[in-house]
Amino acid sequence: MRVLLTGASGFVGQGLLERMSVRVDLELIAAVRRPVSGFPECVSSQVVGGLEADTDLRSLLDGVGVVIHSAARVHVMNDTSSDPLTEFRKVNVDGTLNLARQAAAAGVRRFIFISSIKVNGEGALVGAPYFADAQPAPMDPYGISKMEAEQGLRALAAETGMEVVIIRPVLVYGPGVKANFLSMMRWLHKGVPLPFGAIHNRRSLVALDNLVDLIVTCIDHPAAANQTFLVSDGEDLSTTELLHRMGTALGKPARLLPLPSRLIEVGAAMLGKQALAQRLCGSLQVDISKTCQLLNWTPPVSVDEALRKTAKHFMEQHAK
Repeated sequence: MRVLLTGASGFVGQGLLERMSVRVDLELIAAVRRPVSGFPECVSSQVVGGLEADTDLRSLLDGVGVVIHSAARVHVMNDTSSDPLTEFRKVNVDGTLNLARQAAAAGVRRFIFISSIKVNGEGALVGAPYFADAQPAPMDPYGISKMEAEQGLRALAAETGMEVVIIRPVLVYGPGVKANFLSMMRWLHKGVPLPFGAIHNRRSLVALDNLVDLIVTCIDHPAAANQTFLVSDGEDLSTTELLHRMGTALGKPARLLPLPSRLIEVGAAMLGKQALAQRLCGSLQVDISKTCQLLNWTPPVSVDEALRKTAKHFMEQHAK
């Protein structure tokens, strides 16, 4: 089967290529924005530039059975664009639907869209997880753009018969992770005392290996057609627990000060860091029972195993 993967040079895309390249039944085409080296020899890399409303991808779709669309204009904190929603829509909505229409016209059987938990919202109280089929409630331009792309894909599926699979990951971590997760590992490795010793939130995370396993499962699982799935490791952690377990994986016990979360939130607000405080102190849980039951799937990698793998890569690449 011929599979086209967009966003192949990204964090999730590279994990997918590594996993799929060992399957002899798959012929892989990697669509990238600019030339990239280091892909497995079995992967055909095609430079397509930006995926927007007018990008012509017909030459890549000949004979393709499945498209995995992981390319996106990603969420960034402190976006400086004068109109962020318009910018997100150009790629995440217009570009996605342009690709999907061309895929349907080319006879692609299944379109797997990597969306975001931000379609559900930004979090809730402990014990109130998000469900895959709940009413969407995005709260920022990125989440809105992903929701609109999902809506357009469902309409296209109904119109053309092309199967659409939507996967909404929570925060993804693993070897090579960047942003706040990488900063957290740097703090722990340096032994910096952190004021997160009394955070009693619950957050769902997903290891890259677990997300990749689910995406690969959805390539040909008959029950995945026209479904929306949430994905996590199946174990929710508080920020305090995550830091302790990440410290153990790094061999650097976490030095955590038991400051009340409310004090952290007030301090963050004074510094204009409310979004960061929400991620550190707030809760965001997902219920993956639909994913597990419908696909007979369970996350193959435990949290501690995934943290050890992440820590090992960090020590090899970043620790001095």
